[in-house]
Amino acid sequence: MPRNIWSGAISFGLVTVPIHVISATEDHSIRFHLVHLEDNARVRVRKYCALEDREVSQGEIGKGYEVSKDQIVPVTDEELRELPLPTAKAIEIEAFVPAERIDPISVADGYYLQPDGQVAAKPYTLLRKALERSSKVAIAKYAWHGRERLGMLRVRGDVIVLHEMLWEDEIRDPAELAPQAAELSDAEIEEARHLIDRMSRDDLEGDEFTDRYTEAVTGLIEAKREGKKAPAMPKQEAPAGQVVDLMEALKASVQKAQSSRGEDATVHEMPKTTAAKKPEKKAPAKKTAARKTTAKKAATKTTAKKAAAKRR
Repeated sequence: MPRNIWSGAISFGLVTVPIHVISATEDHSIRFHLVHLEDNARVRVRKYCALEDREVSQGEIGKGYEVSKDQIVPVTDEELRELPLPTAKAIEIEAFVPAERIDPISVADGYYLQPDGQVAAKPYTLLRKALERSSKVAIAKYAWHGRERLGMLRVRGDVIVLHEMLWEDEIRDPAELAPQAAELSDAEIEEARHLIDRMSRDDLEGDEFTDRYTEAVTGLIEAKREGKKAPAMPKQEAPAGQVVDLMEALKASVQKAQSSRGEDATVHEMPKTTAAKKPEKKAPAKKTAARKTTAKKAATKTTAKKAAAKRR
């Protein structure tokens, strides 16, 4: 069972729900130590007092705010815990909003909220069921680790989850990163939507959602520990050639997605755009007119010759 991170209460109007905060996630990343390459000895970071020029223990280390280069104000953990804030010991719910109104970029780490004893079971269940029926999430404020934070409460199974949230001024404006305007046809957008449909699924289960990097690093470590050769990178087929046409790339992607799911890989035809009619060529018309004029002149000359011969 993961350890208790924080204990307090959820303040829901005049209802108080005593809770424990438990981490909802686990980090399975492989950790490396810093070592001296010549002998593989550990390289350690030691904490020294700049004034006394000696190493200090963890018990001698505290927090301090630098007002100036010559003045540091010490602040203890107890003083931070006793700040005159209602959120210092409680998660204060401020509002309820539709879940779709929350931008995912503002949502960070998640924590399970565990009711503190049987007394908290009823108000805890009340809040959970009310959130479920409302299809909304609760927005709250709380103080952890030396600062007041914004949080979102939602339901996962039979448990309430608290997500850390970023304040609005902590999220950078993406406007300057937006690409320049690009012209797209309705056919291209519709083909991209077809690709989304082919790649849609109801869960995130399967080999494609496995942490293969961690597996590869584990294999590398095992091989080196046993004195074996490190696994080689599997050979990958060289791409047949880059598809420049966006529509052709989309159609090929749809076909690949269909094949991977065992579906009919026949690519449906998109409505073809009507090509502009080419202007009629003027040159042939002029030549035809010229030919007719020449024929008329020739006929006129022939008639004149015949008339002259009769006169004789």
